[in-house]
Amino acid sequence: MSKGFRQSQATLHTWSGLLVGWVLFIVFVTGTAAYWREALNRWAQPELPRIESPARVVRGAQALLQREAPDAASWFITVPSAQSASGSVFWVPGAGAPPLRSETSALIDANGAKVVARATRGGDFFYRFHFDLHYVPYYVARWVVGICAMFMLVAILSGIVTHKKIFRDFFTFRGGRGQRSWLDGHNAVAVLGLPFHLMITYTGLVTLMTLLMPWAAIANYSDPFSFGRLLYPDAPAAARANRPAPLVDLATVLRDGERRLGARVDIISVTAPGDAAARILLSQSTHGTLSSLTPRLSYDGVSGRLLWASAPPGATMVTAGAMIGLHAGRFADSAIRWVYFLCGIGGSVMVASGLVLWSVKRREKLPDPARPPFGFRLVERLNIGFVAGFPAAMVGYLWANRLLPLALPARAEAEINAMFVLWGALLLHAFLRQPRRAWVEQLGLTAALLVALPLFDIVATSRGLPATIASGDATLAGVDLTLLALGLGYAAIARRIHRHAPAMRRSRSRATA
Repeated sequence: MSKGFRQSQATLHTWSGLLVGWVLFIVFVTGTAAYWREALNRWAQPELPRIESPARVVRGAQALLQREAPDAASWFITVPSAQSASGSVFWVPGAGAPPLRSETSALIDANGAKVVARATRGGDFFYRFHFDLHYVPYYVARWVVGICAMFMLVAILSGIVTHKKIFRDFFTFRGGRGQRSWLDGHNAVAVLGLPFHLMITYTGLVTLMTLLMPWAAIANYSDPFSFGRLLYPDAPAAARANRPAPLVDLATVLRDGERRLGARVDIISVTAPGDAAARILLSQSTHGTLSSLTPRLSYDGVSGRLLWASAPPGATMVTAGAMIGLHAGRFADSAIRWVYFLCGIGGSVMVASGLVLWSVKRREKLPDPARPPFGFRLVERLNIGFVAGFPAAMVGYLWANRLLPLALPARAEAEINAMFVLWGALLLHAFLRQPRRAWVEQLGLTAALLVALPLFDIVATSRGLPATIASGDATLAGVDLTLLALGLGYAAIARRIHRHAPAMRRSRSRATA
């Protein structure tokens, strides 16, 4: 503080960003990719046909479950949208079911029939990874991500204080000026998406609030489940009547529920199907509504009569649901989703440029830039392995989806393992090569992988770019076109770094001599 308030905030901004910058970068990048997770889910399973009519899927799913699990204790049906890869069914076996039967779920196609597709996590992996990481217990990962998000909020606020001319600097970019150019670029992407960066960081903390601040619930509720039941009340349960009765047509109930809710339904659960006491529970989709806390309806499974509707949530729950909904962006249509995606890319660039700026700024102050100390070399190489290497590993995950054998055991986990193996190799590469060569090679590899993937799809699958454009499938065509655009962008960056000629500067010791 002896240097003044703004100077102390500059130090806080620098170190709060650097210490957790690598974690924040992978969280930002995977979270940005997760805004298109449904599109990536479809892309990752090209065997699945396009969904045309959700009601037809539900009707077929009901017929499938009546054949496969007529005596189940309960059914669960996911109602797909036109953007979904497929629907799915899951059932809980009844009391008299064979104990060794392991198959209790199935993917269903556009007609509700069982379909086989390659095992994959698709875009859902990026969504889970950005707050659960991988290979670590989820509660540890969420604590790590939550602490890093707090550092991010501190870095943003201290950055606003530090740059008193931040909005003027936003319109100024001085190329070819070394540290000045990096600072101009960092300021530009930071100010351009400043409202988004503040919103996404704060609401990200709100999504983890019960984990980061559990003391109020612990102090007031001896049973943790009672707190959950108070927040999310369930429909009254009905005892099984043990009298057979036909189940009402679920597609009819679905249409009535969507009419009453004024929105799409994404989950149908049936308790005691085929029994006179059967109950049907519809859960409204979070797509198209800001709040992530959506209402539910319960119907009589035989007559199809509405029995129960969840009460409107209070102001506190509406606020919490809106915060979570803002962060996840599930309410967004395609145009707003593109805004989220582009702002997410801006946030990733902001974090990456801040990490690189730390190296650029300190290299100019080193006594001998050709022989930097160990700490500087460590940060510089980690910057390469994370900023250039991790996106390449993400594309490697998509390549593993296409190249691994379809019958490979634990195939979905093998795709993820392939990504981390590639990332580990690139981290090692960053420490073995000269920094400038490592940057060019890893960015060039990312560009080559991105551009080649849509071209490979044209040859290896029936869902290549020409076919999807011809059929009007904007979702799959958009994935391939986005991959191509990102690949060209990475190629341009790699070319710029390769052709850049840094100004030579003598070491301070030699200049003094």
